[in-house]
Amino acid sequence: MILVIDFGSQYNQLIARRVREHHVYCQIEPPDIDLAKIHALNPEGIILSGGPASVYEEGSPRANRGIFDLNSPILGICYGMQYMVDALGGRVIGAEKREYGFAELTIKEPSGIFTGIEKKTKCWMSHGDTIGVLPRGFKTTASTPSTKIAAMANVSKRLYGLQFHPEVVHTLEGKRIIENFLFHICNCNKSWTMKSFARNAMEEIRAQVGSRHVILGLSGGVDSSVAALLLNQAIGKHLTCVFVDNGLLRQGEATRVRELFKRHCKINLRFVNAGKLFLDGLKGVVDPERKRKIIGRIFIEVFEREARKIKGAEFLAQGTLYPDIIESRSAFGGPSAVIKSHHNVGGLPKKMNLKLIEPLKHLFKDEVRLLGKELGLPDDLVWRQPFPGPGLAVRIISDVTPSRLSILRKVDAVLLEEIRAHNLYRKLWQSFAVLLPLKSVGIMGDQRTYEHIIAIRAVTSEDAMTADWARLPHDLLGKISNRIINEVRGVNRVVYDISSKPPSTIEWE
Repeated sequence: MILVIDFGSQYNQLIARRVREHHVYCQIEPPDIDLAKIHALNPEGIILSGGPASVYEEGSPRANRGIFDLNSPILGICYGMQYMVDALGGRVIGAEKREYGFAELTIKEPSGIFTGIEKKTKCWMSHGDTIGVLPRGFKTTASTPSTKIAAMANVSKRLYGLQFHPEVVHTLEGKRIIENFLFHICNCNKSWTMKSFARNAMEEIRAQVGSRHVILGLSGGVDSSVAALLLNQAIGKHLTCVFVDNGLLRQGEATRVRELFKRHCKINLRFVNAGKLFLDGLKGVVDPERKRKIIGRIFIEVFEREARKIKGAEFLAQGTLYPDIIESRSAFGGPSAVIKSHHNVGGLPKKMNLKLIEPLKHLFKDEVRLLGKELGLPDDLVWRQPFPGPGLAVRIISDVTPSRLSILRKVDAVLLEEIRAHNLYRKLWQSFAVLLPLKSVGIMGDQRTYEHIIAIRAVTSEDAMTADWARLPHDLLGKISNRIINEVRGVNRVVYDISSKPPSTIEWE
C-alpha cells in the first residue's frame, strides 16, 4: 500500500485515486499520524501532498521528521516537496515569480521517476514558493522557465520531489510519473482489486460481528445497496435491513427495492411505509433547510422504533464512503479541515448504543460501483444517478403536497425514460426535473390553461465538486418537453437549466 500524508491539498483525494487506478491500495492520513501507526500500515511508499501553506511560516503543517528514517521511498508534491527540503536541511523561499497553470517542463535526468518520458513536456504548477537551497545529497532533475528546481531526487535514499502536480490531468505525463514511482521505485504489486477487497472485507466483518446482529438503513441508493449486499454475503441471517418509504421517492422505487433485495437477493428486509408521517411533517413547509431537518428527524424516529424491534442488534451498518471520512476529518485546522460533517443515516442518536460498521469507508464512489458489479448488483442500480436523501421534497420548490408529488413523479419518469432511450443515462452525472413555484398561461385545445412550469436539469461531472450543464440534443429536449406537456396533466411549460457549478449548485435546493 501507499500512504498519502495530507497537508491540505485540494487534490489529496485525486492523488489516492490515481494510485488506486494502478491497482495499488492507498490511504490518506493527516500530518500528525504517529510513526507507530505508519509502521503498522507498513507502506511500500509515502506521498507527501501539496497544500496552501508556506513551510517557513509559523504553524505550517509538518509530519514527524522520523518518516525520512523509515527507509521507505517518499515522493513530495508541491508543499510536500518543500516540507521535505525544509526538514532535511535545505531552504524554501518566496518565489520572485509565482507560477500557476501550464508550464513547460525540461527533464534533466530522464531516469527514475522520469523513466520513459520525453525531455520536454507540459506540467501543471500551482505555487508561490520555491526551493532556494537543496538538502545535501539531492540534485535537480527538472526545471521550468520560472522554476529552476521543478523536481529533485536523492536516488540513494529514494527521496523525490516535484514542484508540479502529477495527479492532475493537465500534467501530460502525470500518470506515467506516478506509475514510475509505484512500480520502479516502490516495487508495488497490482493487487488492489474489488475482488480482493470484497474477500478481505467479508473476513473482517465476520470477525467483528461473530454471531451477533447488524441493522442497516437501506435507501436503495448505490452506497447502501452495495453495503447491504456485502454484509449479506458475509453474515447472512445476522443482517436486517430497514427500508423506510418516506413517500418522497421516484415512481415505483419502493417496489423495486423490495423486489430486488427481499426476493432476488434474499436479504432480511423490514419495509416501513411512513409516507403519511413525512407528508404531515412537511405540510406548509417551503424552506429547504427546514424540509431537510424535518425529514431527518422523522427518519430517525421511524428507524429507531424499528431498530428496537430487532432483538440482539448490536451493530449499525452505514454506506459511508472514503470522501465522507476525509472531508469530515480535521487534518490540521487548515483548508482541508471540516468541509462537511458526515452523518450517513440522518444522524442516528447515540442512545441507540450500537457499534458502527462502515465496510465501504475506504472506497471512492467509482470503486463502490465496481464492487457492486463484483457482488452481482444489477447494472441499473450500480450505475444509478445520485438521488438526494430528502428525495423529491427538495425538487419541489414549494411546500410538498400529494398532488405536486404526483405531477413530479410522472414528469421524472418521462424524462428518465427518454434519457435512457437515447443512451445518455450513464453519460450524465444527474438528470432530473424540478417543479417550480410558478404557473404560466398556455393554450391546449383552444382552451386557456394556467398550469405548472417544469425545469429540466442535466449535468456532466466526474465527482460533483464541479459540474457543467449537459448539451442535450435539441430534438431530444423537444421530445421531452412535448411528452411532459401532453402526458402529465397540470404542466403546460418546460424550461431547461443551462447553469454550471459553480456558481450554481447541481440540485436547486
